[in-house]
Parts: sequence; C-alpha cells; structure tokens
Amino acid sequence: MTAEATTEKARVGAPSIAGFTEEGEHLVASKVDRHHSHGTQVMASRAERLTSHDVADFALPNGREEEWRFTPVRELANLLSDTPSEAGALGVTVEAPAAVVQRTLRAGEAPRGATLVPADRAAVVASANAGDAQLISIPANAELDEPVRLVLTGNGAGRRTNSHVVIEAGVNSRSVVIIEHDGTSDHNGNVEVLVREGAHLTVVSLQLWGDDAKHLAQHDAEVAKDAVYKHIAVTLGGKIVRLNSNVRFAGEGAETQLLGLYYADAGQHLEHRSFVDHNVANCKSNVLYKGALQGKGAHTVWVGDVLIQKQAEGTDSYEKNQNLVLTDGCRADSVPNLEIETGLIEGAGHASATGRFDDEHLFYLMARGIPEDVARRLVVRGFLNEIIQQIKVPALEERLTEAVERELAAIDY
Repeated sequence: MTAEATTEKARVGAPSIAGFTEEGEHLVASKVDRHHSHGTQVMASRAERLTSHDVADFALPNGREEEWRFTPVRELANLLSDTPSEAGALGVTVEAPAAVVQRTLRAGEAPRGATLVPADRAAVVASANAGDAQLISIPANAELDEPVRLVLTGNGAGRRTNSHVVIEAGVNSRSVVIIEHDGTSDHNGNVEVLVREGAHLTVVSLQLWGDDAKHLAQHDAEVAKDAVYKHIAVTLGGKIVRLNSNVRFAGEGAETQLLGLYYADAGQHLEHRSFVDHNVANCKSNVLYKGALQGKGAHTVWVGDVLIQKQAEGTDSYEKNQNLVLTDGCRADSVPNLEIETGLIEGAGHASATGRFDDEHLFYLMARGIPEDVARRLVVRGFLNEIIQQIKVPALEERLTEAVERELAAIDY
C-alpha cells in the first residue's frame, strides 16, 4: 500500500478507555492541527519534546503535564529527587557466554551516551546518579546459543537506586539479552542499545518486582542499516512501573519491533510508552502491546508515538494496543499517536481496543463442556501468548506462562 498526499505535518491521536474501542488506519491527515488539547494542556509534536543531560532542565512534574497526566506523580517524590543511590540497595549479576564483553563504563566513556539522551525527569536523574554503567557488548559476527542475562535486584522497599545499562550488538551478530528486575526498590533505570549494521538483537525487559517496588525507566535504541531489533517488555510486578521505549534508525533497511505484555492487579499502575522515530528512508516498524487488568484500582496506560519524518520515504509502520478488562474497578488508558511529514510511504496505521471477554468465544468453549472459569483462562492465555511466544527462549517462555497462570488463578469472577 502506497500513499501519496500532502507533506503538511499531521498528528493523529486515538484515545481509548475501558468500555470503548477505536480502531483505524491513518496514512496522511492533511489540514489537521498537529497539536491536541487535553483540558488546558496542549500536546506538542513528539519531535519537539525536551531532551537533556542536565537535571536542572527538567522541573519536578506536578501531574498536569502531558507527559505525566496519567502517572501518579505524588507517589514518586523519592524517584524524582536528584539524589544518589543508596549503597548496597541494588544487586547486579550478569550471566553471559564467554564471547561477550562485559565491563563497566564511566560517565562519558564511549559507547555510553551514544544514543540515550534523557527525555524526562526520571531519566535525567538516573543518568546523573547511576554511577558506572554496565556494558554488554556482543562481538561482530558472533551468534550466541544462549541469552545474556542481567539481573537487577532491589534490596529494600523505598530504598533509592539508579542504573544505566549499555548493550552493543556488533556487526552481523545474533543475540538475545534479558534484563530482569526483581526484589523491591525505588528504581530509576536507563538502557541504551546500539544495534550495528546487519545485527539481529532481541532485548527482553522483565519487570517482576515485589509488590512495593516503583520503577521508572527509559530504553533508547539506534538501529543501523539492515539490522533487526526486537524489544519486549513484560511487566507483571511492581506497585508503579513506567517504561519509555524509544527507537530511531541509522541506516536504510532497518527493522524494529516493540512488543509488550502487562498484567495489572488491584492497586497496580503499569504504564508503557513507545516512540518510533522514522528518521531514515525505507525502514519498518511494528508496535504491539497487550494487557490484562483485574481488581479494584488496577490501572494500565499505553501511549504510542510514531513519527515519520519528511526524509523517511518508503516507511512501513504500524502500532496497536489491546487491553482485556477481567473484573470491575479497572481502568485502561490507550493513546496511539501518528505524525506523518511525507506521503511517500508504504503504509502507516494504528489501532486501539479495550474491552471485556467476547461472549461468543466463551459460549463456544462452554458449549463443548469447558467450565466457565476454565474457558475464561483459556481466552486470556491465548490473548497474551502472542507476545510470550515472540521471546524465542523456551525456558523463559515457560516461566512467564506459569507466571500468567498464577495471575489468572487469583481472579475472583
């Protein structure tokens, strides 16, 4: 599918909350104001948002800002203050094949800082206070049979921690890197990823925190010519989790997938934001996040941004978010945004859907003798499995499937 139309910049947004759905495809929306208003707040173009390494450039948010309007900012004072990590509050372990280079990087030591520039208060605080960064470097042409596993463990509720991780996938390499967060902490974490020419890299970020943990994060990636990058965020634990996943390109023929799975219980706030910056011609992107919610006060947020710049002719891009509400008392906010500066593209679209069980699916299963509670679990399991099976690490897929089963077993219909 090819679109040829006006090159006037357009911005399209489609919010959705529980009980409502909206699905659609937008190639070019000409003569549309590229600023959207939410009350008195005006949304600027994604490309115009502030990025900086200076903490002073980011004021403490109050929750009325467009970037923070869904987030329970009042509960994040500890994370947003410009203070160092507490000594011994974060454990770090790395398991990696022998070929992988693993060491630390001081502030300003390359390739640290090559692609990540903080884009909000949490990320700049993490950048300023993380200390040495963990480097995981996969050599050129290496094909890893086993994943690299980095585990960050919080050692106390309310204890302040910061981290910075740099992942570099060498030219024509093939690898999987798993970043696991567990324990409990107030944690700010930055991850920057460099995917060199022709490399294939999958990064899996697991948020398996304890019930009291709070986690704010920015993950930035740059994908070179003919490289393939897959980022999978799986968020099951934590009281408050907010993860920004961003991608830009450094050469034609690059591809990226941003995938996510989240499951919110009573009182949890799980927020995922994605941004794909199509700044180079002839690149592809696909964004798919799926979530389930159960219990009073469960709240999920997904905000997806795709920007197709004027020079990015031949772009092929799509983003979608789907949410399944399992009980009363939940809220799912879903906001896909699409900005297009050129009509010379292969295609661009977005979709968002939030709702309850499909009664026809349940009836079909129950008519074949399957009890209702089992039928409901089968539907949810199948809904979320689309993301889990993209990991391609059998042991981890099995572990996450079991974790989802434990969540499902706690549902009180």
